[in-house]
Amino acid sequence: MTTTSDPYAGSRETTEGRVYTVTGGDWDQTFGADTHDDERLVVNMGPQHPSTHGVLRLVLDLEGETVTQARVVIGYLHTGIEKTTEYRTWTQGTTLVTRMDYLAPLFNETAYCLAVEKLLGIEAPPRAQTIRVLVLELNRIASHLVALATFGMEMGALTGMTNGFRERELVLDVLEEITGLRMNHAYVRPGGLAQDLPEGAVESVRELLAVLPERVAGTHRLLTGQPIWQRRLKDVGYLDLTGCVALGVTGPVLRAAGLPWDMRKVEPYLGYETYDFEVPTADTCDAWGRYLVRMGEITESIKIIGQALDRLEPGPVMVEDKKIAWPAQLSLGADGMGNSLDHVRHIMGQSMEALIHHFKLVTEGFRVPAGQVYAAIESPRGELGYHVVSDGGTRPFRVHVRDPSFVNLQATAAMSEGGMIADVIAAIASIDPVMGGVDR
Repeated sequence: MTTTSDPYAGSRETTEGRVYTVTGGDWDQTFGADTHDDERLVVNMGPQHPSTHGVLRLVLDLEGETVTQARVVIGYLHTGIEKTTEYRTWTQGTTLVTRMDYLAPLFNETAYCLAVEKLLGIEAPPRAQTIRVLVLELNRIASHLVALATFGMEMGALTGMTNGFRERELVLDVLEEITGLRMNHAYVRPGGLAQDLPEGAVESVRELLAVLPERVAGTHRLLTGQPIWQRRLKDVGYLDLTGCVALGVTGPVLRAAGLPWDMRKVEPYLGYETYDFEVPTADTCDAWGRYLVRMGEITESIKIIGQALDRLEPGPVMVEDKKIAWPAQLSLGADGMGNSLDHVRHIMGQSMEALIHHFKLVTEGFRVPAGQVYAAIESPRGELGYHVVSDGGTRPFRVHVRDPSFVNLQATAAMSEGGMIADVIAAIASIDPVMGGVDR
């Protein structure tokens, strides 16, 4: 039996192979703390949901209430989703990536499928692309409402929290009606969508659009003009444009520094260049500006959803290529679970060859030509990119994600150091990280 000398990752040989035991270290030793500094206090914030944005750990060096050094410790979710995709078919990969940033699942699905479609050299049908835009903007609103709600709770504005989650429920009800689930939808598939809009979904979306503008206005009346809310956010978590670019920060944090960088405008996808909408920006470079940008984006998303509804044309929601699309389209049962009887009859009523092909397509999956691509979209937190590699098989060879939460979280130290410990919470909340995307 052999063991390694690494004090933090020892190993031993077993009948099942080598087993590693990974342990933590002493943070004072790891970061070379000055043991003679009597005024220095090290505070561990987390990992139990500081700022309620996930299992994130902050190691803060304090002098009084001033933060002299801030270190971000990640890895507590360790889901391993990227690696797991290598052991699933291209279609099954959708059900994995949707669980990364769990507040923006449809964005993960869409970015992943756009990458797969680029490898295949295909495009989803026009109706599928329009529905994708529709559900993406609904998801963007829901995600920003969570950012608003958690922001309010952290700052002590509990009514902002309850109102934010109340409005989000309205959006999730519609997404559940369309996809069958409130979260982790697996609705966007390579080549199109799992299914078409159900009967009555368009009317439900229009009813939602009739309610949301007044709810957004109510939030402005509750928070935006509130002096305490302004004092807690203004000049807090400062990061200017130079700092954002140096750290690779994107999304509302970058746009709050004055740069209107939005993938929907600069590198359009799904026909976003044909939609009429603005990119909200601010020039304050602080938590206040990020709050205003997200509120503005909710309003713009409402405009985009209305345009998507108006341009819905009859047509298929999956490519016609039967080597990629399932011969029989999925149709949910009346209880919202499983396949409907009509769906089963449709499969069983075709030829034996069609049934065999359907079985092989579902179990083995389709082949994707060898190559590698990068596809990026604008998620609620910034540029969400998928680098997907194929070796010509029925499974991905590699899926690597540029998750905006992971990149933006680097800005924590720049936003927090030199400020008060109470402002660390506001700074992280203004970044709006989701640890499911960070620890993927």
